[in-house]
Amino acid sequence: MREVNVGEKLDQYELTELLARSGMASIFKARDLTTGEIVAIKVPYLQFESDVVFYGRFQREEEIGRRLDHPNIIRVLRPQRKSRMYIAMEYVNGISLRAMMRDKGVFDTASALDIARQICSALVYMHGQGIVHRDLKPENILVTESGQVKIMDFGIALDESARRLTWSGLSSTIGTPDYMAPEQISGRRGDARTDIYALGTILYELLTGKLPFAGENVYAIMRAKSSEDPQPPSRYRADFDPHLEELILHAIARQPRDRYQSASEMLRDLADPNQVVVTGRARRLHPRSLASLRVKRIFWGAFFFVSLAAVFGFLIWLANRYPAANFGVHNPSHAEAR
Repeated sequence: MREVNVGEKLDQYELTELLARSGMASIFKARDLTTGEIVAIKVPYLQFESDVVFYGRFQREEEIGRRLDHPNIIRVLRPQRKSRMYIAMEYVNGISLRAMMRDKGVFDTASALDIARQICSALVYMHGQGIVHRDLKPENILVTESGQVKIMDFGIALDESARRLTWSGLSSTIGTPDYMAPEQISGRRGDARTDIYALGTILYELLTGKLPFAGENVYAIMRAKSSEDPQPPSRYRADFDPHLEELILHAIARQPRDRYQSASEMLRDLADPNQVVVTGRARRLHPRSLASLRVKRIFWGAFFFVSLAAVFGFLIWLANRYPAANFGVHNPSHAEAR
């Protein structure tokens, strides 16, 4: 067996174009030779096909995809036969939400809410089927030219009906730090409220161009999520709608019990944010100040240079205070004197 390439046939599919490559798989545009339908084919790299954990993840992604049927979720197809590991999906002519965010920067409120409502509608359906995505992020969301949202990549989704799967075997691959809920960071498998947290984070980013937690690296962000409150959106936009801020902060509360308890509950508020009761969540937050982070960096930088200067000064003082001979260095004049 070898890697497949454009122009080749894979069972009933003819691969016509390479759409993308990820760290583990290639995605091709293809034509179904039996129906003429244009599809997308996700083919893992050969080195992963013999990996037991990856195989289980890939197989689960296909099984979950076949069960789900919603206009905002990528539809997974069932080939007539399979000669190797791959997933056949509907072809979506669109771009990732991440690409849109790079192009547009901060979204207007109407556009951001439209995207959030579509994602939340998919979550309502998905959770009703016992599926928790657990890796919602802009990279896993496609948007068509007409503005329709399509959620994809169920590789680490939780199927509550599949008790045979163990959490520990997949713990090292769970989630993306910027969108992970605090309970995922602490090693728990999460539930529907984990997806709600991710959606709240995405909406926050669409409307501010920022993430709720800032950090110099992934570990700093994960620590902050586990022990601190997020920056309120109004920190970045003074004119931020307080009703919408209340909604977002409700979704990204640190404790799952303090969030929306269901996607349907969140969808009701997304449908009309103006009816959200403002409880003053933003005023009760205690986030680490961005200014204090900068001051801390400046302080420790200055401390390092002052300490370095002090060490050099001390060495110079020692060199002047004690002649080189006292440190066992050969001095010709002393030898002649003896």
